[in-house]
Amino acid sequence: MVAASLAVLGTTAVLQLVVFALSGSVALLSDLIHNAGDALTAIPLGLAFVAANRRWERWSGNAVVATIFASACVAAYEAINRIVHPEPLDHLLVLAVAGVIGFAGNEVAAWLRLRGGRRLDSPALTADGHHARVDGLVSLGVIVSAVGVAAGIEIADPLVSLAITALILRITWQAWLTIRSAED
Repeated sequence: MVAASLAVLGTTAVLQLVVFALSGSVALLSDLIHNAGDALTAIPLGLAFVAANRRWERWSGNAVVATIFASACVAAYEAINRIVHPEPLDHLLVLAVAGVIGFAGNEVAAWLRLRGGRRLDSPALTADGHHARVDGLVSLGVIVSAVGVAAGIEIADPLVSLAITALILRITWQAWLTIRSAED
């Protein structure tokens, strides 16, 4: 299940990368960075489960939290940079489709991770599953960005990126609390 979620989120990130190259959307970049980071969190989780070691699982949970936080920092920087240095967006319809792709990829990853977390009684995998579910909703913000820019509100893209960043920070906090409660 961890390998499957890695494949799903990896594919999602690659598809979003192609659309980012076409559109230049910083909201999509925020979602893309976060989805790529989430795909990579499957690696320490997978290692912990292969080793069947609770200590490694706790370590992997902390690695997941650190990755989520790092993605939020990068997304915040890029959003602020785009506010200071605005750029026009292209391919708005394709951009909206990328938001749908992000939603679908995250929802599949959430389902896989939550199912695995319940089956393995894993707080780290369960936290990551809930996180992926919220990320699906975050990906829908990319659609909001495309609609806002199409309506002539150019700043909608970096503002949506900042909103995505705020949600990523909230996810970081919730994931950290889940991991910490499992250690007690």
